[in-house]
Amino acid sequence: MFLLGTIVDALSILVGSLIGLAFPRIPDRMKDTVMKGLSLCVMLIGLSMALGDSSDDLIIIVSVVLGAVVGEWINIDNALLRFGHWMEVHVQKLYKGPIAEGFVSGTLLFCVGSMAIVGSIQDGLSGSHRTLFAKSVLDMFSSIVFSTTLGFGVGLSAIPVFLYQGAIALISHLAGNVLNAPDVIACITATGGLLIIGIGFNMYGFKKIAVANLLPAIAFAPVLKVCSPHVLHAFHALS
Repeated sequence: MFLLGTIVDALSILVGSLIGLAFPRIPDRMKDTVMKGLSLCVMLIGLSMALGDSSDDLIIIVSVVLGAVVGEWINIDNALLRFGHWMEVHVQKLYKGPIAEGFVSGTLLFCVGSMAIVGSIQDGLSGSHRTLFAKSVLDMFSSIVFSTTLGFGVGLSAIPVFLYQGAIALISHLAGNVLNAPDVIACITATGGLLIIGIGFNMYGFKKIAVANLLPAIAFAPVLKVCSPHVLHAFHALS
């Protein structure tokens, strides 16, 4: 079934968040320490992803710059925050508490990872759900932990996760094997790793980075990776 992996992943995030909310209230001091520990883990994951591709440094830099320009122009970060605050207002009868921060953090964390990209591509190309099923297990446990500190907004991030992974699956289904090349996926993963490091910085409490406004970099990375050999060939031909 097409998109089955994405549906299971989104439901896992929602279920995990509900489980996390069912836990007894955690003391603020413990909550702060847990959040800082999780932020260090997130930065470690992002760092390992970013260092996994050392041959595309220039492409990653250009992708991030172009992504920042487009992201700031569209102001994705503000749009996500406004949507989060809008949900806060409309779910107050069911849940009393902040939603926007958990929604934005969960959306970025669950969407940017390499398993989301690779699994969605496999889903679109061959209908294989194995990677997304594995991701759904990890996301469920992550959402349990994060929802205890960030609230139900983490669970609502299942909506953009479904839309994001579904869009990648659809595009890869239409694009054929272009996105399935290991070197292209490595470039996308490394670019996403930088963004995950930014998420970790935000979670720790450093000066806020508008990570959502860097998301277009993930779209620029595969395009530049595929086009770069042709550009270099044209450059050498002119020289």
